[in-house]
Amino acid sequence: MKYKYELGIFGGKVCISNTIQNVSIGINSGKIIKIGNIDKKDCLNKIDASNKHILPGVIDTQVHFREPGLTHKEDISFGTKSALLGGVTTIFEMPNTSPATINEEEFNKKIEIAKKSSWTNFSFFIGACKENLERLSYLEKLKGCSGIKIFLGSSTGSLLVSGEEDIEIALKNCKRRVAIHSEDESRIKERFKSINVNNGVKEHPVWRDKKTALISTKKVLKYSSKYKTKSHILHISTKDEIELLKEKDRQITVEVTPQHLTLYSPDCYNNLGTLAQMNPPIREKSHQEGLWNGIHTGVVDVIGSDHAPHTLEEKKRKWPNSPSGMPGVQTLLPLMLNHVNNKKIDLLKLVQLISTNPAKIYKIKNKGDIKIGFDADITIIDLKKELLIEDSLIQSKCGWTPFHGMKVTGCPVATIVNGKIKMQNGEIVGNPNGKIVEFN
Repeated sequence: MKYKYELGIFGGKVCISNTIQNVSIGINSGKIIKIGNIDKKDCLNKIDASNKHILPGVIDTQVHFREPGLTHKEDISFGTKSALLGGVTTIFEMPNTSPATINEEEFNKKIEIAKKSSWTNFSFFIGACKENLERLSYLEKLKGCSGIKIFLGSSTGSLLVSGEEDIEIALKNCKRRVAIHSEDESRIKERFKSINVNNGVKEHPVWRDKKTALISTKKVLKYSSKYKTKSHILHISTKDEIELLKEKDRQITVEVTPQHLTLYSPDCYNNLGTLAQMNPPIREKSHQEGLWNGIHTGVVDVIGSDHAPHTLEEKKRKWPNSPSGMPGVQTLLPLMLNHVNNKKIDLLKLVQLISTNPAKIYKIKNKGDIKIGFDADITIIDLKKELLIEDSLIQSKCGWTPFHGMKVTGCPVATIVNGKIKMQNGEIVGNPNGKIVEFN
């Protein structure tokens, strides 16, 4: 018997173009080919999604998978398996590997690794540095490139663009959307001189204060406006930046993380110590409330995990020698679904922030919505299912999460990548089949 569909999804509430519809989905050759009434007899494989919601595949636009060079912390295989368990179907990976991804050679090495080992669809940022500023417009067009990433503060190796002249050159030369870590390096250096390191990690947000972020973000706005550069400011952490960005031009887009929306100081440092350390820092509750306000008022466009794993041994070093960053690709969706259940955010609004908007902002081809002809990247969630987040569940090589012991309501139960079921009920299925992300 010849089947019309390789996979059919039935009985679920489907999030389609900012609506929720009770329809079935037919999939063939990695594409969505039917939305509507489908006969189960026409399907080779079937998923019963009764009492579940069906989302366009989650796109995580900020992960650090550490390969090559730092694979004791993470690699592309482990990182993308962790993504699958979190309902993520596509990742954008950052350039601060060893060596850094700053040229065509290193970029292509990553692509070749991912072709063999990535469980999700993938693309990679190329990092701006002094040596490649004049080549950014060429590098950003490489196949599978997410765009250019600029570290304005606290980067590794050569990946620091802190001088105002270099910042201007970089933003002038980037024609595609550029992702920016916005902290002012000169203020970081200056303030560290007055910090009492004996006070420990509680000093982290004091050292990298709100002005450190605000000064930098003002520079981004200045040069983005001057050159009409499409800039995407990552992991905004202050209410002050939200206020500043309320009047932003359309070419400026904004991203926040689940950890900044969920944790706040000083509680996080009291409870977690250096496990809560990241850049920019997690701040007081008033700043967290400011970020939520940014979501409700439309200032925030994207939620990305900033998955940045380190080993527990590394994280437990005495501050400030402890590295900044925490794993997050697996917990992004459960944390945010818990916020949905707590009425902090509407489900359809969340879908915009984790699927629709990333695809629109970065001009990803055939992703971000459930439409006929689009890639069959789909995340199925159970809004009522309780999950106890534990270190033992974390697929990341680092094997820990700052949310250990937290009970959430709402979690992914199936992840479909390119029409294939890759995660179901917490189990990884089959072999890696991730593809290079294509851009319009």
